[in-house]
Amino acid sequence: MKILRGLHSSDTQPVALTIGNFDGVHLGHQALLNELRSAAQSRGLQTGVVIFEPHPREFFTPQQAPARLTSLREKLEFFATLNIDNVHVCRFNASFAQMSAANFMNVLFEQLSAKFMLIGDDFRFGSGRVGDFALIEKIGSTLGFEVQAVHTVMHDSVRISSTAVRGALAAGQLRTAQRYLGRHYSISGRVVQGDQLGRKLGFPTANIQLKHNPAPLSGIYVVEVHAEGFGVLQGVASLGIRPTVKVHDKPVLEVHLFEFSQQIYGKHLRVEFLQKLRDEEKYPDLETLTRHIALDVANAKKWFIEHE
Repeated sequence: MKILRGLHSSDTQPVALTIGNFDGVHLGHQALLNELRSAAQSRGLQTGVVIFEPHPREFFTPQQAPARLTSLREKLEFFATLNIDNVHVCRFNASFAQMSAANFMNVLFEQLSAKFMLIGDDFRFGSGRVGDFALIEKIGSTLGFEVQAVHTVMHDSVRISSTAVRGALAAGQLRTAQRYLGRHYSISGRVVQGDQLGRKLGFPTANIQLKHNPAPLSGIYVVEVHAEGFGVLQGVASLGIRPTVKVHDKPVLEVHLFEFSQQIYGKHLRVEFLQKLRDEEKYPDLETLTRHIALDVANAKKWFIEHE
């Protein structure tokens, strides 16, 4: 898979293209990308995906932007598993925001050699978000590329969307989020140096650097951790602002791994959230906090035994 910055191509091979934010790469996104691949194969085209970084809402209203479900790295990893040929990462800035829908489509046709476009039925683009499927279809007929729409994927009468996934995670409904995603929700990142408090309390933790604020979920969770060089490990995780110790302005992800004492600073971890145990709480002292951590560990281990 080629990763390209901006709307340019490394060759002139024609492509079947789609555009979007693809936050979470949920089942609706996966259906679209699988259909794109099938359409490309039947037409002898490569597949191309155009995404925006940052998310347009992060650019326009950063204080009101929704929590990110996936980092750029995670998104690209998912695209690779879905066998996408080219991913164009477009920097969303003031000049890009002012580009008209018609000009944007012209760039896709001329710079990326788009011959086929597959678009979600709710997709909007261009300055003022005036671009929709009808406009793309009209421009496509003029420029000479085929356009198709893919319809929304539903689950139990609910439209699968990034917003629906965020809602399920915020409510602690991990199983519902799993149904929308087709997998357990996970967060990836590198282990960084913490304040060693967990070790002092008898529960050492791996502190994982989060790229974005806010996080889509918070609380104490049963987790499985895919650790670079160590396979799959079981543990319990806290994701929040650590109110008992020191309130952070950004969420902190701390993971206590069971029966594990290896040095993993700098390692890349993927933390899968399996079950919510409780909300984050503020305790009067460290002794009370320690008792609750011990109870969380016991409950998480019990959960793994019951779900073997």
